[in-house]
Formats: sequence, C-alpha cells, structure tokens
Amino acid sequence: MQPQPIGVFPGAAGFFLLPLVPEADRLIPLLLRGHVPDSWPESWCFFAAAIEGKSEDEVLALLPEGPEAAYNRFILDPQAHTYTLAKEVISGDFTLLLDAVAWRLKLCETPPPLGDTAGEIRAFLLATQAYDAFQRKGWPTGLSFLFEAAAVAEDVSPVFSARLYAEWAATKQMLGDHGKETVEGYQKALALLETSSFQEARAELWFQLGSVYQTGAGGRKSSLLEAARCYHEALKVYRKDTYPEEYATVHMNLALAYLAMPALDRSAYLRTAAAIQSLREALRIFKKDTHPELWASATVNLANALQHVKTSHPEENLWEAVALYEEVLEVRRPKDDPLGYARVLANQGNALAHLGAFSRALPRLEEASRLFCTYGEHEAANAVEDVLAEIACMRKQAASNEKMEQ
Repeated sequence: MQPQPIGVFPGAAGFFLLPLVPEADRLIPLLLRGHVPDSWPESWCFFAAAIEGKSEDEVLALLPEGPEAAYNRFILDPQAHTYTLAKEVISGDFTLLLDAVAWRLKLCETPPPLGDTAGEIRAFLLATQAYDAFQRKGWPTGLSFLFEAAAVAEDVSPVFSARLYAEWAATKQMLGDHGKETVEGYQKALALLETSSFQEARAELWFQLGSVYQTGAGGRKSSLLEAARCYHEALKVYRKDTYPEEYATVHMNLALAYLAMPALDRSAYLRTAAAIQSLREALRIFKKDTHPELWASATVNLANALQHVKTSHPEENLWEAVALYEEVLEVRRPKDDPLGYARVLANQGNALAHLGAFSRALPRLEEASRLFCTYGEHEAANAVEDVLAEIACMRKQAASNEKMEQ
C-alpha cells in the first residue's frame, strides 16, 4: 500500500509500514498531515501504540501477520536474522526501503540505489543518500540530496517534507550558514507544519530560526527584531511548567537579542528592561546547582544589563549587579577560565567604581588587568587601565577638594 506515513511521526512509528485496510483511503491522508483518527482499524493498533509511546513488547504483541509485520519486527528488533526474514517476504520498492533502514542501522555497507521509486519511499532513499554523503564529509552533495528529498516528500506528506527541510536548514546552520537560504529552509518547514498537530516541533523551529537571525545579525536591528519575534512564537508553546529548560533557554536568547540591539532610540530603555525580565525568568529555571554554566551566563548577563539600564534607582541596580558578580566569582575559578574570570572582575570593578567604592574596585580592576595582559587581551586590559586612571583622577580631585575645605 502506498503512500505510507513514513517520516511523519517521531520514533519507530516514523519507520513503520501499515497493512492495507478498507478505511485506508480515508485515514492515510489524515496520518500524512500528522493527525490521528478517533478510532483505529484493529490491524493498525500497533501503530497507535507506538505513537502513544507504549513499550516495544506492547507494540510487538499488536503486530498483525503479513509482510509488513516482518518489516516492522525488524524495525523493533534490528538484528541480522530479522532483516533476513523481512527480506524474504517484502517485495517491490519496499525492498529498497528495507535496505535503506538496514544501512542506517549499520547492517548494510552501502545505501541502496534510488531505482524507479517515487513518493515517500524515494524521499527516504534520497535522505539516506544524504546521510551517506554527510558521513564522508560531502556536505554539498548531502545537502543537495536532502533538499531533493524534502521536495519529493512535499507531494505526499507536508510533515515528512517539513522534517526534511528542517534537517536541511539545521545542517546548513551547523556548517555556519546563517543566510537567506537557511532562513527560507526553516520558514518552509514552519509553513508545512502549520496545520499539523506537532506544535512542539514548530516551537523548536521558531527557536532555530530565531538563532539564525540572531547569529547572522551582525548588529543589525531588523534581524535582531526578527529573532525576538521568533523567540516569542516559541514561547507560545514552551511554557515554564511544561517545557522549563526550553522556556529558560528561549528567554536567555531573547534577552541577548534585545541587549545586542543598537541603543540609539527611545525604545532602547524598554528593550533593556525586557531583557532584564527575560533573564530573571531564565534564572527561575537555571539554578547554580542544576545548571551551573547556564546559571553563570544568565547571572553575568543580568548583572551587565542592570549596570547599563536607565532607571530612577541606579544605585540599587548597581549594588544588585555587584552582588550577582560576587555570586559568580564564588564558583568560577581563574585557573579554569582566566579570561572569563577577568571579565567578571572587570565588570564588578566597574560597577563598584560607579558607586564610588574605590577601595573595593581597585584590587578587582588591577587583577583583571593583570589577567588580560597575561593572556594577550590587550584591548580589554587598556579599557580597565582607563577606568583605573579615572579612579586615580577622581581620588586626586577629592583629596584636593578636601584640602581646600580645610
């Protein structure tokens, strides 16, 4: 029976073959769009069980007899003998599909040819050719196969096609391409998934698309605003109570997008305030003991934002920033990350200098300068030396004023 819902549902269900049933013409289009029926034909109950996340034993117990069952047993128990048994009873283009799965499971040395296949089977085989090329570092060839697979699948299943376009875009992003084609790949995948039930997949794509805009922004406000819009779309699904880590990660990126925008207009204040709120949300999930690196990153960014936001109570913000830096310094060791440690010291020293706490600021700034010089960060060292020079001038002026008053 074709078409089959290959590549539509995650996990083993994305590989299963369904036997022909009288209701197939009515139900298959539903499955290909990522929806499930209200009731399942008896011989498809194994498929429903796999989608529901039932155990392999439960799915195996529900498999009906027939050539599709032999293939599906191989999916659930990928051994040489189950592969041989499936190969004895499966026929036509499904033989190539079986060989492709066997290659992905390292039971065959080479992926099968495309033959005269069409539809979802051809898309699966093209994707397999892409993975083979990727394994040999043939990135352009692999991307070409994967893009063709997505285009072929589009005529059969928007969901399978969306997953392939998303994979194509993610591979380009992994290779450092944050340009128009990568953006369009994610946008295409999002559009194809719009009417499906896979809202989590859409949220992940919104997050990925946002990260492409953010990474490739180069300081451009328009790209950073697009990134922020994408993150807000992701947050419609990633709620704090249901997807806490994703929720916190999106808020972290959202804050960094706001903070990276040029502060040349009146709305800069509002963006910084929004960034501070997002970082506080991230820190509700990222704790020092459970997510030490992410906690430290969010804490430092929050402290930096507090230092620079325009507010009616700047001293209160500066003291909170100093305390946040101190928390990070308590767990960061200079021998592990001397430059990271130096940057926190420099930022804390700067905040203390703005508060007029020069005696506390000086040792931190001097140590930061020493570390920057030691590790060749001369520009950062010069910036710290400028702050030290300003402090020296202010202290000299204060001493002079004091003498005059006497």
